[in-house]
Amino acid sequence: MDKNEKSIRIFKAFCDFNRLKIIDFLKSGEECACKLLEQLDIEQSTLSHHMKILCDSGVVKGKKHGKWIYYSLNKEKLIEVKKLIEEMI
Repeated sequence: MDKNEKSIRIFKAFCDFNRLKIIDFLKSGEECACKLLEQLDIEQSTLSHHMKILCDSGVVKGKKHGKWIYYSLNKEKLIEVKKLIEEMI
């Protein structure tokens, strides 16, 4: 995957209201998918769609515990995103 393809995945992650809300919720730390569902008032399939985009971009990491997945921000990736934006300026 070249640099432009990676950039497209990253910026796609930020181009949705619900995904931005998810990122905001995760700023306070790791969160269970069940809690995200409660916070967003969306269906599980919709959450899965958003989390796939966020995880594919690398902005969010997920780890499975039992039947639930716990998500957290990938701070290293967010630092890369910041550098990417700085390069554009």
